[in-house]
Amino acid sequence: MKIKSLLVFGVLFLALSAATPMKKPVALPAEKLTWDILKDVVFKKKWYPQESIFMLYPTFGPAVKKLENKEVIIKGYVIPVDAATNMYVLSAFPYSQCFFCGGAGPESVMSLKPKKGASHKYKTDEMHTFKGKLKLNADDIYEMNYILEEADLEE
Repeated sequence: MKIKSLLVFGVLFLALSAATPMKKPVALPAEKLTWDILKDVVFKKKWYPQESIFMLYPTFGPAVKKLENKEVIIKGYVIPVDAATNMYVLSAFPYSQCFFCGGAGPESVMSLKPKKGASHKYKTDEMHTFKGKLKLNADDIYEMNYILEEADLEE
């Protein structure tokens, strides 16, 4: 009798499961990221023997850490590093005032890693809004501290 009851229960369960439509997961909207939020970082000089130089090592604050690996939207000035290979930097400031040429800090720039297949070419100081996943980098000295992966033009 137990086996017959279990069998009936199993058939009913499968029938109800098949009849119930599966809900698609709802995508959360991207969070708005500002350059002021990215200032929640403290830098200390650290010796890097591989380059024989002191560089600024970041310790990210809680406002920045809570956005790590989340989809964000941010607006800034595009600075081409190597347009032929789709290497761009997004800056809080135009090229003449950015981290590389002006007095801004490393918290005012981020690497743009475009979505695969993206071929849009940007000119220096074009202002655009991008959506992508924010990555924090404290260890790779050959990369920016902030990285926008899967970056896609939002405008």
